[in-house]
Amino acid sequence: MDEVLAYCLAKPGAWQDEPWEGDTVAKVGDKIFAFLGGGDAIGLKCGRNREEADELVRVYPDDVAQSHYIGRYGWNSVRIDGKVPADELRELIDISYDAIVAKLPKSKRPA
Repeated sequence: MDEVLAYCLAKPGAWQDEPWEGDTVAKVGDKIFAFLGGGDAIGLKCGRNREEADELVRVYPDDVAQSHYIGRYGWNSVRIDGKVPADELRELIDISYDAIVAKLPKSKRPA
């Protein structure tokens, strides 16, 4: 998990927060792009909607699941050290980060 957190925090403007006790998240601006407090999984925005995010669930049914509460908005929980290859996990982090940055006001986007 330390490597995954380090990868998240290496993104421009990314910073670590703990909005709920014991739940580490990675943010850009004031928005979360990765939930890292779930033990052996990371929560990521994997699509613009549930249908897009479900593609990943179909490919990795044992390692990717709809996130609780926010899953309907395209968020998935992706197991680390599962069948999702490390390079694909990094790509999913990139996708989540890019999706959140795109929603930030231009004044809050990293340079």
